[in-house]
Amino acid sequence: MESLVIPALILVVVVLAVGLAARALGRRKGGRGDAPQQPSPGAAELARTASAKLPEEEHRRIYALIAQGQAMAAIKLYYEVTGDGLRASRDAVGALAAHPQPYRGPEEAAEQPEDDDDEPQRFPYRYRAIASKGDVTREVSSNMLNDEIYGRIRTLARNGDTEAAAAALTRHSDISMKQAREFIELLDD
Repeated sequence: MESLVIPALILVVVVLAVGLAARALGRRKGGRGDAPQQPSPGAAELARTASAKLPEEEHRRIYALIAQGQAMAAIKLYYEVTGDGLRASRDAVGALAAHPQPYRGPEEAAEQPEDDDDEPQRFPYRYRAIASKGDVTREVSSNMLNDEIYGRIRTLARNGDTEAAAAALTRHSDISMKQAREFIELLDD
């Protein structure tokens, strides 16, 4: 019996070492997936192309699903509407999330291939956007904002591009960059 104690102890030590190594390897692999992936340079063009394939109602529904964090449902809807493959649908929805696109009808898409985000238009109503965290609340009110533009700003903020989100907010309102950054900081849910 004493002759089995030493091999049993060695076996226990080896099993523990393998278990710890597997756990460490799993953490290392999991850590890589936590960092947000940067969109590829062609992602903006992919987003424009993907947006052009969508009818207006489905365009709204897909962006609503993206805003709610339901990426799988957005991919499924895109797949059903366009008939593209599953991988292409995944890539298209990822590009749409990273580079929000306004809906453009078939005529508008042919006329305006470039993003018109540089020239904000004025709307006949004032839009109020409110963000709060804890006891801090910020409000932006502007007639250059609407649901679609504010949705794009929130998407940029959620994707970690806070500077672009703040720049877009200052472009579509009358607030300073500092105020826009403070507002964007409150958006992370």
